[in-house]
Amino acid sequence: MSAISLAPTRRELLTTAAAAAALSVLPGAVRAAAGGVSIRPFTVSIPQEALDELRRRITATRWPDQETVDDQSQGIQLAKLKPLIDYWGMGYDWRKAEAKLNSLPQFITTIDGVDIHFIHVRSRHPNAMPLIMTHGWPGSVFELLKTVGPLTDPTTHGGSAEDAFDLILPSIPGFGFSGKPKDTGWGPERIARTWAELMSRLGYTRYVAQGGDWGSPISSAMARQSPAGLLGIHINLPAAIPPEIAALLAAGAPAPAGLSEKERAAFDALSAAAKMGNRSYAVMMGARPQTIGYSISDSPAGLAAWLLGHPGFSHWTFDNSDPEKSPDEVLDDVTLYWLTNSAASSARIYWEYSGRSPVLSAPEMTAEISLPVAITVFPEEIYRTPETWARRAYRNLVYFHEVDKGGHFAAWEQPQLFSAELRAAFRSLRKEI
Repeated sequence: MSAISLAPTRRELLTTAAAAAALSVLPGAVRAAAGGVSIRPFTVSIPQEALDELRRRITATRWPDQETVDDQSQGIQLAKLKPLIDYWGMGYDWRKAEAKLNSLPQFITTIDGVDIHFIHVRSRHPNAMPLIMTHGWPGSVFELLKTVGPLTDPTTHGGSAEDAFDLILPSIPGFGFSGKPKDTGWGPERIARTWAELMSRLGYTRYVAQGGDWGSPISSAMARQSPAGLLGIHINLPAAIPPEIAALLAAGAPAPAGLSEKERAAFDALSAAAKMGNRSYAVMMGARPQTIGYSISDSPAGLAAWLLGHPGFSHWTFDNSDPEKSPDEVLDDVTLYWLTNSAASSARIYWEYSGRSPVLSAPEMTAEISLPVAITVFPEEIYRTPETWARRAYRNLVYFHEVDKGGHFAAWEQPQLFSAELRAAFRSLRKEI
C-alpha cells in the first residue's frame, strides 16, 4: 500500500507501543507468533505529499453542467456535491481521521495470502463477549468507530458490565488498509472463512458476528459454515425476501394479493427502489469493476460522487437533521478510499457476487443456517423487513426488533441505539461464553 509510510514519528512510536502492549495481553494463539502466525501492530501514517496531491486534484476539478431535474434521478445534484468537495479541498483535515484510527489498537495479519487490517479493542470488563463486526460499501471501519466505546465500555454508555464486548473490526480484503487480493474468489464465503481464521488466531473459542450491508452476507456465510466457536449472528440487512416475492420484484410485477400491511409496505419500498435505479451502482460494479476503477481512481470528485451514489450513504450524507454529524465523518471515509486507491479493489466484491444484491440474494440459502440469528430493523433501511418474512427465512430467529431511528448505515447513524440493540440481541448467548 504505497500511500502508507511505516517510518515512525515519535507520536507513532507511542501509538505502536500502545498497540504492542495490547497485543501482549491477547490470548495464547497470538503470543505464539514465532510458530508462524504473525500479528503485527499497525499505525496509519499517510505521507504529506499524498495529501498535497489530493488537494491539488480537488482544486483542479472540472465540473459537469448542472442536472436537468430537481431530484437525484440523474445522480447527486451539483448544488449538493460541490460544497462538500470545496470543503474537502480547503477545510478538511485528514490528520484528525488518522488520530481516530491510531487511538485504537490496530493490527495486520496475513490470511490466505492477503494482509488483513483490523482494529481490536478489548474490554476492561471480565468475561466480555468477543464480537467481530463487518463494514460495508461504500463504508469502512470508520462507519463502526462510534460503537467502540458503547460496546467495549458499556458502564460509561448506559449499559452494565455484563453487556461488554471485546471488539474486532476487520477491513474487508480490497478495502481500506487490508491488502488487495491478486486472485479471484474473494466473495462472502471466502471472507467468512478468513474471519473465522482471524478469530481463531486471536485465541477466541466462543464469539458472535455482526454485519449490515456487505457485513450481512459475510456474517450469514459464517453462520452457514458454522465454524468452531461461532455462537450466533446479528444482521441489520437480512436476506429475508420470500422467493416468490423476489421473482415478482425482478419482473417488475405488481404486489400479490394477501400481503399484510407491513409486507405490502416492504414490497412497495423494494419496488420503488428498483424503479428509481437505486442499485445501478451495484449492477455496474458487478459487471465491470475494473472499468469503474479507471473512471474514478483519477478524480477525487468523481470518487466522492460514485461513493455517494449509494442511496443509504447519500441519504445520510445530505440529511441535515442530525446536528452532531459533520461533513468530516463522510470525508474520512471517502478520503480513505482515495488514499488507499481502492475504488476498483473494493468494487470487485460485487463482481464476485455476480452483481447480486445482498438484499435480493437467494433466500433459500438462509435455510442452511441453524445457528441463532438476531435481526434489528431500522426504519430508513432500503426496506423494513416484516417479521413474518424473517421468521420464514431464519428457522432459529432468537431476536427480532423494530426501532424508531436509523437507516442503512445504522452503526454510523445511531451508534448508541445500535449498541443497545447488540447488547439485547446477544444477551441470551452470553451464558455460552
